[in-house]
Order: sequence, then structure tokens, then C-alpha cells
Amino acid sequence: MDIFYKKLSQKIKMIRERLGFSQETLAEKLGISRVAISQIENGDRKISAEEIANISKVFHITTDILLDLSKDIEVVLEKTEDKKPQEKPGIRISVPQKNLDKFKEILIYVLSKVGSKPNVGESVLYKLLYFIDFNYYEKYEEQLIGATYIKNHYGPTPIEFVKIVEDMEGKDLKKVQDSYFQYPQTKYLPLRPPDMSKINITGNEQKLIDDVINTLSDMNAKQISDYSHNDVPWQTTEDGEAIDYESVFYRTPPYSVRDYSDDDIQ
Repeated sequence: MDIFYKKLSQKIKMIRERLGFSQETLAEKLGISRVAISQIENGDRKISAEEIANISKVFHITTDILLDLSKDIEVVLEKTEDKKPQEKPGIRISVPQKNLDKFKEILIYVLSKVGSKPNVGESVLYKLLYFIDFNYYEKYEEQLIGATYIKNHYGPTPIEFVKIVEDMEGKDLKKVQDSYFQYPQTKYLPLRPPDMSKINITGNEQKLIDDVINTLSDMNAKQISDYSHNDVPWQTTEDGEAIDYESVFYRTPPYSVRDYSDDDIQ
């Protein structure tokens, strides 16, 4: 197989993993077998023009972006508040400095509390961040971290996570490849204490973060993934789409964290 198809195969695998899709999920969306996906990603099978078009549609990018091996799904970490990045085609998520600082400190805070727990790997961490963000939005109608969460087979995935952690690795945290029972596990451990004063954390924010940690951090990856699948925001989102924060207002017990009867009285 020529170099172009080999690199295209690698790009498809990279984007699939970045979006949090399993091979099974992508295979179902394309109407082909998981083995075929594995062959494509390993460069053992050429990709037809129709498959390229369908893969682009599933990834929500143009075929030009998929075929241009120099372009990628891009997460931009802004270094100043007022910097406006030049728009590029494809999926581009811009993270302002204020949001970046908040993401980092809250992540370090969560890791300082539960990162050493044997059950808390990357998958559990994703769900804890999701419930912190969506619970706060439901209760106060404001963003806390404000990450972008994609719906995939394993539950909500914050798409900015990989890029931000790359920026933090070696300075703020370390990445550890481990195992939990017989399953491989990626863990993150803090290299410094959190500085919540840096982000002017409020009492409401602190309390909600602690409530999510205390309620959910003892779940293993399967348990918290299954739990997230019954939350209305996840259920009402198409696979591969960003989960709309506004959907929290349609939550049902036990997920709803807001007392709507009090709202009606006021």
C-alpha cells in the first residue's frame, strides 16, 4: 500500500480516538465490520471513495480535511484573553486563557482528591468532569469549566482534555499507564497542589465539585459510564455530536440537581 493510504489510515485512527469512538461504533455508523475498520486503520485495506465520504460525514469534517494529511481536528489553547484565532476549516475548538486556567486547576483539584484511587482512570475522570460541568450549569445556568463534551459509546468525552493534558504533562501532572484488574488503564497524578485562588473559585463551585467527587468517584469505569448513559443530555444527543448544555433542564431524578419547585415559588 502506498504512503498516502498508510498516512490516511493513521489519520482516521487518530481522529476516531480523539472523538472517543470505538472501532465498533465507527463500524456501525459506516455499515461495515469492525474487522474492516481494523484493516483500514492498520493500512491493510484500501479505502473506497464512498467510504471516505461516509467517514468524513461521521467525523463531521469535509472530505478535503480528511484527505489533506496536514490538517486535523484542532484544539487551540489561547494565551491571551482577546486573541482571536484565524478560522480554519474542520473542527476547531478555541479555549480562552480564563477557561484554560479553570480547567487546569479544577483537574488538579479532582486529581488531588481521587487521582490515586485504583478505580479512577481516564474514563472515570472524563465523567467526573462532565457531571461537574453539567450539574453546575443546571443549578446556576452558568458555565463552570465549560468544556465541549462529545457523545460516544463510552459516555461523554471532553474533547479539549488531550490537548490540555499535553500542555500540563511534566509540569502539573504525570500520565501513568496502569491496569485495573485485567483492563489497561491510563491514570493521571498531580505533581503540585491545586491553586483555587488563582481562578477565584466560589463557594457554590467548590461545593458542587466536592458533591460530584463524593457521589461518583467510587464508581469504576463501567459503572460511571452506564450511569452517564441514563442522563438526559447524553440520551438526547446523536452519536459523535457535542452535548448541548441546555438539555440539562430536561433531566429527571436522580440526575437533576436543581429544585425547580423553589424556582416556581419565586
